[in-house]
Amino acid sequence: MTVHRARPLTTPPDGTGAPTAATGATGARGALLVLADGRFPAGGHAHSGGAEAAVKAGRVTDAASLADFCRGRLHTAGLAAAGLAAAAAAGLDPLLLDEAADARTPSQALRTAGRRLGRQMMRAARAAWPSPALDALAAERPRGVHQPVVLGLAARAAGLGPLDAAYAAAYESVSGPATAVVRLLSLDPFAATAVLARLAPELDRVAERAAAAARRARYDGLDALPAPSAPLLDITAEQHAAWPVRLFAS
Repeated sequence: MTVHRARPLTTPPDGTGAPTAATGATGARGALLVLADGRFPAGGHAHSGGAEAAVKAGRVTDAASLADFCRGRLHTAGLAAAGLAAAAAAGLDPLLLDEAADARTPSQALRTAGRRLGRQMMRAARAAWPSPALDALAAERPRGVHQPVVLGLAARAAGLGPLDAAYAAAYESVSGPATAVVRLLSLDPFAATAVLARLAPELDRVAERAAAAARRARYDGLDALPAPSAPLLDITAEQHAAWPVRLFAS
């Protein structure tokens, strides 16, 4: 992968890359609750994060196998998304981050899904937190930007920092599949919620690792961001996209 020097959009006075009071940000953590809420109209409810294909293949059949699936997804696709979101929230160039997201997504089906989700996230974010940066990105890439990049820019517009954005992306990577499996298997929602609760310590570590990588990327280039692979998710995403009938878009 070619090393791209990360170009921050702006450099806040504190040097962290996170929004500050000087830039008009409030830093209100309540915005994180809105951004991470499954009812935020960003389109995630229509996607299973690979869970539908895993259920059909018999790899997810109950709460225990759901936990295994979510753990694997958290440490691969979730970590990559969290790193991209954290970097966008830190003020790195979203166009370069979008290219980095493409490089981390070998499946065409997942690239298509990521941009579709990005377009929906963009609409919701611009309504919730109007921002010149979001407007500029929407104008530059009208066909869509990968969802984690938009999420990170939305977090920045909401006054949140890179770690907050990483948490939102990492949580989404497991909450979506857990919710989907409740619908696909009629799994007890209490059991699905317990899976997420028990993953919380690992989610903490993934978010912190992603935010640390985003800090390094400001100086060492975007290759400092995590790029874990999940070949089975890529393969089953392509298979799922070819199904004539499916409940979820991905």
